[in-house]
Amino acid sequence: MLAGVIASPAVAQTITLKPLIDARMRYEHVDQAPLPSNADAVTMRVRSGIEAKAGDFALLAESEATLAISEHYNSGLNGKTAFPLVPDTQNIELNRLQLQYRGLPGTVVTVGRQRINLDDQRFVGSVAWRDNEQTFDAARIEWSGIRNLKADLTYARADRSIWGIDGGNRYGAARLSSIGGDNVFTNLAYTTTFGTLIGFAYLIDQDQRLVFANSSQTYGARFIGARSLNKAVKLSYMASFARQSDYRRNPNDYAASYYAGELGLGIRAFSLSGGYEVLGADQGAALTSFQTPLATLHKFNGWADKFLVTPPNGLRDAYGSIGYGWKKIAGFDAIGLTAVYHRFDSDRLDQHYGDEIDLQASLKRGRYTALVKYADYTAHGFATDTQKLWLSLEWALS
Repeated sequence: MLAGVIASPAVAQTITLKPLIDARMRYEHVDQAPLPSNADAVTMRVRSGIEAKAGDFALLAESEATLAISEHYNSGLNGKTAFPLVPDTQNIELNRLQLQYRGLPGTVVTVGRQRINLDDQRFVGSVAWRDNEQTFDAARIEWSGIRNLKADLTYARADRSIWGIDGGNRYGAARLSSIGGDNVFTNLAYTTTFGTLIGFAYLIDQDQRLVFANSSQTYGARFIGARSLNKAVKLSYMASFARQSDYRRNPNDYAASYYAGELGLGIRAFSLSGGYEVLGADQGAALTSFQTPLATLHKFNGWADKFLVTPPNGLRDAYGSIGYGWKKIAGFDAIGLTAVYHRFDSDRLDQHYGDEIDLQASLKRGRYTALVKYADYTAHGFATDTQKLWLSLEWALS
């Protein structure tokens, strides 16, 4: 860690500097019917920056750069539509520029371009799986002045999407580089001995005409917790419900519900979980089902990314996972294996969309993390058969 001192006749203030560096090399292969060519994308992503702290203030600046080493894929912006989509376009941009203040008791205030991950990122997240991160031009207040209670309020005037500086209107609604608006994210969380109860409201008001239909108001609650049954066994649980309807300039008139539940069991290094998630439908028209356009969508509904936009008839996802992890073995700090199965159905009209199997192996040693990941989606009534394979190596300074 680096340190410096700024002095004036009246005051001497210590400034602490912290470098921020992380890099990722990734290969992504996609075989998607009926496209004539498979995608083979090799990309390198580097984020670099610095955080300067002085007293109660911290200023952070970070750049982000993505290089397409092998561009045998459709990035969404390069026009190579014979290949499947791999949304990691070449890019160089200002990823974060934020000022943070911690001088008030139990309060953190952050203003500027920042990363925002709320809860499990089901509604608002940074989309860290893609090379170009989603950030927000926002003002955020986090307050925890009462024991076990936390309030989190954000006003975001713009969403800086994964499409980087070259995205724009000519690529359609799905590929805008920046989306302005008046977005409000609120969370109120109370922690008990059994878990944390969270109430939330997300008001999304997007002011580009191409994405008016993404404007929505969502109100809901979530409960998440875990209990140790004995020294070796731990039970985890989650339940969530929300109601969404059109908001501001959205041309659609709709209302749809969301609910999800999950149970997990950890037995030493072994884990087993199962869940059911429903993104409800209203009238069966496009964009009148429950949508989460600002979420970290890759985390949910299968790694093949077939349901980034909820289908008109909604989505029901029944899933189960199994995993095993080792620590301090064979020269590695950690080794993890995970397998997940999804069955996808519609919320209305009783349609079976498809099934998916996801597999992952990860190894961590020091600052390095290696990952092998695979997704296999078999279509029945929605989209097409798709297989994806990823190989990646990451390095982070902290």
